[in-house]
Amino acid sequence: MASYARAFWTAAPGAGEIRPVALPDPGPGEVLVRTLHSGLSRGTETLVFRGEVPPSQYAVMRAPFQEGDFPGPVKYGYLNVGVVEQGPPELLGRTVFCLYPHQTRYVAPASAVVPVPDGVPARRAVLAGTVETAVNALWDGPPLVGDRIAVLGAGMVGCCVAALLARFPGVSVQLVDTNPARAAVAAALGVTFAAPEAAEGGNDLAFHASATGAGLQRALDLLAPEGTVVELSWYGDREIGLALGGAFHSGRLTIRGSQVGTVSPARAARRSFTDRLAIALDLLRDPAFDTLLSGKSPFDRLPDVLAGLADGTLPALCHTISYDGE
Repeated sequence: MASYARAFWTAAPGAGEIRPVALPDPGPGEVLVRTLHSGLSRGTETLVFRGEVPPSQYAVMRAPFQEGDFPGPVKYGYLNVGVVEQGPPELLGRTVFCLYPHQTRYVAPASAVVPVPDGVPARRAVLAGTVETAVNALWDGPPLVGDRIAVLGAGMVGCCVAALLARFPGVSVQLVDTNPARAAVAAALGVTFAAPEAAEGGNDLAFHASATGAGLQRALDLLAPEGTVVELSWYGDREIGLALGGAFHSGRLTIRGSQVGTVSPARAARRSFTDRLAIALDLLRDPAFDTLLSGKSPFDRLPDVLAGLADGTLPALCHTISYDGE
């Protein structure tokens, strides 16, 4: 029976380290999970790593099993897939997803883990938290049959939104990004690709996930009258500027914020957080999502990997961490 584990901590902005963690014995209603894979969010986790969470958002941005406080030392993360080694009989030996930080083993309430469906590989399942964000965004949208839709920002969130939109009947989807290499990703997901300056306008709906002011402005510019931008970006402590003197008022355009920390009001009365996560895991049966798994590294390399993601020297969509032998 494991009595210790190892976990990744941001010791101070820009500095990560792996620390030993004492493990309690799981009590009634708890599980002991051995991690197989965890995923790195290039957006939120790199902002946390760089120490860019504004003090006003410290409480809002806490992860479910976070330890420590911003800006550090802090143990942060929320894309974890592992195997239940101890716990209720119905979960014993099951592969599960949990919103847990990067740690080799951990004890958590059984209610906090969701079984990964048959047919979903464990590594692909780390995308569940991001697909859950996309599900919430589509509930916030929502798209309608026959809509023309632009998704701006081909990172993890934008690509997951585009992948789900590609399933809607009669919907035309263009994935917009400044990186031409994302054209291959768009093709694998079943949507068209365009550079920002070449994207087609007249869209009924736009989902913005580039975390740049220029991206949000372009999303507004691509809307038809009465159109809506669903804003998925989180800017940390950065300010952005928008030009709202053009068609914004005359076209009666809308910017709607979407954040996964709350179940969309469109479904909150009938769906729980667990329901939403289970939907996301079921959607991951589609092997098209594998195109978002752009690299992997062993757990011991995690401090260097996150530093590379944070400073841009390591390009990636979803970089995964493997725990073989832990």
